[in-house]
Amino acid sequence: MKKILVCLVVCLSVAFAGTAQRYAIIDSKYILSKLPEYKKAQDKLDQFSQQWQQEIDNRQTTVDSMLKNYDAEQVMLSDDLKAKREDELYNKQKELRDLQKKRFGFEGDLFKKREELIKPIQDRVYSAIQKLAVDKAYDFILDKSEGITVIFADPKLDKSDDVLKYLGVK
Repeated sequence: MKKILVCLVVCLSVAFAGTAQRYAIIDSKYILSKLPEYKKAQDKLDQFSQQWQQEIDNRQTTVDSMLKNYDAEQVMLSDDLKAKREDELYNKQKELRDLQKKRFGFEGDLFKKREELIKPIQDRVYSAIQKLAVDKAYDFILDKSEGITVIFADPKLDKSDDVLKYLGVK
């Protein structure tokens, strides 16, 4: 009798533990792709990136030209002129590296623009996900787009469309 009672208690506790946690899966890339303001912000970011890359490419062309001219004239230059030209080349190359770092480096202009344009949209999505979790009493929500690898996800658990509804899209 004790064995049956213990087995019954274990079975009931496993059954309650299995249903105690509620979870959902979302796809943040899918959600962001459905937001028109995200697309506009991404387009603006791409424009800035192309503009800055063009600026860097132009400076790189100038440095390459200076280096080619120096190589061609090096034999005919005096030691003082060689040193002067090498310093100019070094300074131009350093300016180019500094510009690349300023535009595309960690916490550079591109990073700051992304923070300015994209982060408010991501914050809105995050707030909508939190609201969904509270309203539907989910214990946790997984994002299957990045970071966490989901080997299998039942499509009926995907709540990306519900998040879009909270955002007023569709």
